[in-house]
Amino acid sequence: MNFKKKLLILSFLLLTLFPSIVFAYSDKVILGGENIGIKVHSKYVMVVGFYKVEDKYIGEDAGLQVGDLITKINSIEISSVEEMISVIDQEKEKGSLELSFLRNNKEMITTLELKEDTNGVYKTGLYVKDQINGIGTLTYIDPNTKIFGALGHEIAEKTTLKKVEIKDGQIYKSEVTGIKPSENGTPGSKEAKFYSDQIYGTISTNEESGIFGIYEAKFPSQNVIEVEEPNNVTLGKAEIRTVTSGNKIENYEIEILNIDQNNPTKNILFKITDPELLEKTGGVIAGMSGSPIIQNDKLIGAVTHVVVNDPQKGYGIFITTMLKEGEQKSE
Repeated sequence: MNFKKKLLILSFLLLTLFPSIVFAYSDKVILGGENIGIKVHSKYVMVVGFYKVEDKYIGEDAGLQVGDLITKINSIEISSVEEMISVIDQEKEKGSLELSFLRNNKEMITTLELKEDTNGVYKTGLYVKDQINGIGTLTYIDPNTKIFGALGHEIAEKTTLKKVEIKDGQIYKSEVTGIKPSENGTPGSKEAKFYSDQIYGTISTNEESGIFGIYEAKFPSQNVIEVEEPNNVTLGKAEIRTVTSGNKIENYEIEILNIDQNNPTKNILFKITDPELLEKTGGVIAGMSGSPIIQNDKLIGAVTHVVVNDPQKGYGIFITTMLKEGEQKSE
């Protein structure tokens, strides 16, 4: 075999082993902007606080902390408050419970003493939850896979500020009924009415770059938009797309002030310049998370955070980051 043939074979092998780079996600998506209700169930029971029993914090005395995730009681697996209550009812005569729990992904075990009150009710001294509800904005739907992305950031439990490891969840119909405007140092929020029986889709994963799942209802529109790569995003004029009243989606002008390709989620620093939106909201508010950011008729990102001390400014995540995460986690 001559040298030239060896080169040809080597080139063929390289092409076989390392195929050309292609989009791992669609380069066109259905544009979002709809206000959505969000409900997620945690994989485990979350400890969110403590209360006194006979003048003692028996939960804290057991070594538990806010943010711990209870996984087992007396070796019986639990994943909901309902299951926790059922197991406690079965095991209460023992007077104490062996709790298995996760803290910073490390499994731990403790013993919790139960206390019976005068009504015969057994107290744990724990405030717990297994479900989180809220509102946000739908960012996009992939028309080919039906994968949707929303929020642009993870869902965290408000007491612990820790990311929720979800078992499942849903997005559903919601409409904006009022606005609490943002002020310097105090972010505002959307007020909303929920229609939890009108489900749009199921949530499969809660990630740093948003929530993702499968859109199961009729597509809200056929408004397809091209996806823009981060390298083509520029400073200057752009728009955000969101709801401030009822279900009406509107586009509002913003100015992109800075672009950071190294930050995981705060890629786009922008300022709201639209007088109408500023009058309504005072700036970026809770519930805007996930609102699409558009530049030159292409989808470039989604709103994620407010600058608390200057709420006319906010941050956005690159849309390609959401699309990659959604594609990987929703398969």
